[in-house]
Amino acid sequence: MQAVKEGIKPFRVLYVEKDDRMINSFRQTFDAQIDVIGVPDGRSALDQLNDHDEIDLIIFNDDLGSNSFLKALEAKRKPGNLPVVLLTDRTDIDLTVAPFHGRVVDAFPHNYSEDALRIRLNYLVQKKEYEKSGHANQKSVSIRIPIGKRLFDIAVSFVILALISPILLIVAILVKLDSKGPVFYSSKRVGTGFKIFDMYKFRTMSTGADKLLASMASQNMYNAPLVEKSDDDRCEVCQLAGTLCQRPLFMDQKQICETLYQREQNAKAMFSKFKEDPRVTRLGKILRNTSIDELPQLFNILRGDMSFVGNRPLPLYEAEKLTTIGYARRFAAPAGLTGLWQVTKRGKTKVSDMERIQLDVLYAKSYSFRTDMLILLKTLKAVWQKENV
Repeated sequence: MQAVKEGIKPFRVLYVEKDDRMINSFRQTFDAQIDVIGVPDGRSALDQLNDHDEIDLIIFNDDLGSNSFLKALEAKRKPGNLPVVLLTDRTDIDLTVAPFHGRVVDAFPHNYSEDALRIRLNYLVQKKEYEKSGHANQKSVSIRIPIGKRLFDIAVSFVILALISPILLIVAILVKLDSKGPVFYSSKRVGTGFKIFDMYKFRTMSTGADKLLASMASQNMYNAPLVEKSDDDRCEVCQLAGTLCQRPLFMDQKQICETLYQREQNAKAMFSKFKEDPRVTRLGKILRNTSIDELPQLFNILRGDMSFVGNRPLPLYEAEKLTTIGYARRFAAPAGLTGLWQVTKRGKTKVSDMERIQLDVLYAKSYSFRTDMLILLKTLKAVWQKENV
């Protein structure tokens, strides 16, 4: 670990362990930036907290009665302001329930890996330094559509709605006659700054189409190539070394390999799009190919939910997959009726979800009135191209 920065006090750990040899071993291993205070039981730990309030972390031996200690700690201090790392050999422990939830940040076996624990301690130390340097608890800045862009959206959407109102009425009648169900389809979408709103379209699918989504997962155009699963529940590194799993992860009371789990998660598509979608009605294909089904979103633009140009607002199940810093950057841009991805990749079958994310992030970083006008002009050309997606 790095040396203590000037002006920042050492990271103070309260180690609750009755075996002095364990405390001394821990102190010798992690003494570079950590001030270790050892106590033999939970009662002594509570007394120590009364005398010394500047404790940054508690490491607690689960064999000494973690449940009663955590309940006493909860009654003594405000929830969540003092993290606890549990040393336990229990494999069925659930950190998401009381009294662990909101207090225990991690659990390690008694014969923990020094490297693994060092990574966790380094993170907590750096987090303290970051907070002490004045970067913590800054108020988030709400993301707003630029005033010029917003005025353009209001004026143009109002004029277009006034001009095409007869067309909207005719399409509504045709949708009603074509198949059973409502004229309009609304769905919860995530837009600018993760704002959730109802996005409107003319209905182009048969009723109950959303329920078929799970059964059509194999037809998703964004799917990564399937990786054949091995009968061995270990990753290649552990298999070659001839050792037990070195990165065990416990989910649903079962042990799995964290490396293999992350690989499976990364293989799952972040977006959903289907070629020759069987859920689409006869009239729906025409509305989609001409983008007439998108016209009701002019009401979303007039309300301020969306802009003419931006990154497409995503369904909740897609947006929740884009929570890392690099991916979430796309939500810093306005949600749009059309965008950079639509005019560069629309209708192409060989497009990965990473390509789409990169285009969305690129727009969020560099959008301007000029780029919006160029995208709108390209949209007028692309909107009439034939596509079956």
